[in-house]
Amino acid sequence: MPQVIVYSRPGCHLCDDAVALLAQYGLRATETNIDENPELLAQYNTCVPVVEIDGKVRFRGRVDRLLLERLIAASTASE
Repeated sequence: MPQVIVYSRPGCHLCDDAVALLAQYGLRATETNIDENPELLAQYNTCVPVVEIDGKVRFRGRVDRLLLERLIAASTASE
């Protein structure tokens, strides 16, 4: 299972949508509140949610369902 981190902030409906969509595809995300880390806040302030999969940022702002499906398909094909 890939390691998924969602950089988010409380009250962000796009962040909630991203986590819910990832869960629909069986991906369990660890949420990290950027407001609690000055470095992450400076890096991601206006573009949450930011979704990192296996150490690589894949989405900013919204999770594209089609691209997510392609990433999952590519991941399962290489296993």
